[in-house]
Amino acid sequence: MKITDVRVRKITKEGKMKAIVSITIDDEFVVHDIKVIEGEKGLFIAMPSKKATDGEYRDIAHPINQATRENIQNIILDRYEKALLEPDEGI
Repeated sequence: MKITDVRVRKITKEGKMKAIVSITIDDEFVVHDIKVIEGEKGLFIAMPSKKATDGEYRDIAHPINQATRENIQNIILDRYEKALLEPDEGI
């Protein structure tokens, strides 16, 4: 699996959410609404989720193993850091 495109929309409002990201995998599959969040231990990603009837949020799409999650997170956070150097077009 190769991430072939990363699109970052920076969030300029105050808050913990810093960006919303879309990734393309193998030029064939897109995952939208991945969030870049500022946590107590630094930046991390949150996969797209949906609120269930019990009030809990459940991921709609997510990596199956930790190595894949780390790979996706590293690529997204690297692209986010580069986006910080670009002119603001955030929400």
